[in-house]
Amino acid sequence: MGLNILIVDDSAVMRSMIRKTMELSGLPLGEVHQAANGREGLTALERNWIDLVIADINMPEMNGEEMIARMQAVPELQRVPTIVVSTEGSRTRIGRLERWGVKFIHKPFSPEMIRDAVREVLGNEVAHGSGAE
Repeated sequence: MGLNILIVDDSAVMRSMIRKTMELSGLPLGEVHQAANGREGLTALERNWIDLVIADINMPEMNGEEMIARMQAVPELQRVPTIVVSTEGSRTRIGRLERWGVKFIHKPFSPEMIRDAVREVLGNEVAHGSGAE
């Protein structure tokens, strides 16, 4: 059974790149949902079973940090593993996200970086169970 993921980024090109990178990483993918900002991301989380969120920080309407803060306030969403992929450089902001259990990856990234981050937040069996190495 594949992972249902939500990719939240204001750039359609970046969402496509992250999706392609997830495919190249060898991870078992199920449904891939996309959102252009944090508000759309929260709506997608309410409407769909999501195993993993991959989000940018800097987006219009609602940024990734605000979305994650709202996720932290809802017990069911608190438990959804989250990876932030961003050019963000603020150690304060990154530290705050990490205290919430969020894994941070700097852009640019490789398929291996995504795969390893997913293993870290979901557990090694996710990637090993798919036969991907």
